Amino acid sequence: MSYETIAAVAQQGGLVYFFLLFLAVLVYALRPRAKATFDQAAHIPLRED
Repeated sequence: MSYETIAAVAQQGGLVYFFLLFLAVLVYALRPRAKATFDQAAHIPLRED
């Protein structure tokens, strides 16, 4: 295998890996069950201690 082949495979593998990671984060953030948690976290800076 040449360097160019290994580099191309590594680039494609990295692209697939980060795309799947992006999809996982998107699903985690947009699931309906997480809405209350994220709404509560959004109000943390506005709270008076």
